[in-house]
Amino acid sequence: MNQPKIDLPTRLLTQLFPWRNAATWRIAFSGGLDSTVLLHLLASLSKNHSLPTLSAIHVHHGLQAVADTWPDHCRLVCEALGVPLQVIHVQVQPGASLERAAREARYGAFQAAIQNNEVLLTAQHLDDQAETLLFRLLRGAGVRGLSAMPRQRPLGLGYLLRPLLDVSHGELQAYATQQGLSWIEDPSNDDHRYARNDLRQRVFPVLTERWPQAAVTLARSAAHMGEAQGLLDDLAKIDLAAATTPSVFDWLGLRSLELAPLQALSPDRQRNALSHWLAPLTPLPDSDHWSGWDSLRDARGDAHPIWRLARGELHRTGGRIWWLSDHWLRSAPGAVQWPDPAVPLCLPGNGGVTLDGKPPAGPLCVRYRQGGEVMELPGRGHRDLKRLLNENGVPAFVRGRLPLLYRGEQLLAVANLTGLDTDTGGNWQLIWTP
Repeated sequence: MNQPKIDLPTRLLTQLFPWRNAATWRIAFSGGLDSTVLLHLLASLSKNHSLPTLSAIHVHHGLQAVADTWPDHCRLVCEALGVPLQVIHVQVQPGASLERAAREARYGAFQAAIQNNEVLLTAQHLDDQAETLLFRLLRGAGVRGLSAMPRQRPLGLGYLLRPLLDVSHGELQAYATQQGLSWIEDPSNDDHRYARNDLRQRVFPVLTERWPQAAVTLARSAAHMGEAQGLLDDLAKIDLAAATTPSVFDWLGLRSLELAPLQALSPDRQRNALSHWLAPLTPLPDSDHWSGWDSLRDARGDAHPIWRLARGELHRTGGRIWWLSDHWLRSAPGAVQWPDPAVPLCLPGNGGVTLDGKPPAGPLCVRYRQGGEVMELPGRGHRDLKRLLNENGVPAFVRGRLPLLYRGEQLLAVANLTGLDTDTGGNWQLIWTP
């Protein structure tokens, strides 16, 4: 005998039970059917259950004229349910994929809005999960991509939850009709230039006509892929632990790995470990672009190869690989005068320096390496700075950003390098905070 189906509010409450101690449940509210049902369910449950504070977020992309009326609709719905609403306007960056750009803008807004111990609830459902799996399968995604949408993941200072992934679109539609809800119909959902719309309106009806449980079974496959990805992540953590060794340059505050333990792995395990390490930092490269890793790994020992990725670069130097992004990819600025060495000096785009101890007589300034610099060392005479940096194993990408303390044309010190960062008597020390 079949078990009776548990009602939708109870199923939702069960999914969210582990998160009852969150400070706030914030609902991503587009005004469409799915998010309207989620908002209504939570507002109704809050009347009879002790839930975290509810609030809603509507992100306005401004991509179509009709969308200008949606914030007002969302305000009316939220006012009727007694749920505060925050409307966030975003600028969608132009690009090859408008869908992707809008999604990045939307989730960027969510991430900035979510505070510590807050949870963002989104209304993706079982059919969305099945579409995501099929869409990524057609794009040749690997296990990570075929895991589709995770039920939960970190987001900013809080978490993102998808509590309706086991609920079908038909169930949400039935609930909305039963409760007499009104919602926004997005005209772009009928635009077949978007691949997802084609899947939803042309492909899935054919699939479900032949296989009525297609959405359920595809979502189940995504869950299996999620389990497999979890095992791959566990393996990656084991492999990365061997490569996460201390470096004398940990004070740079950069992520790095020792290369030799990675080289000892099979190529497949190398890619798995690096994918896990890079995932929080940059969109992962597709299969064709992994040749960049092979070139970096196999370059000769005295080379300094670079693998350029979407949001940064991987550099190999000194037997390690280093992740560089943001200001590390820009050239250091010019010389900065230091009128009062008793006060820390801000270096534009390069952190700052301090002189610990009794500073030398001035006038002082901080410069950066141009080539040909010479430094006088006690007992060693004049030494070429390039040779001194080689002796200290300074990574190639650091050399042009390493602050050099000058008095006139005399090179007095090199920040943070033992024996080069102080004077003969040890009266002061030049300290750089990148």
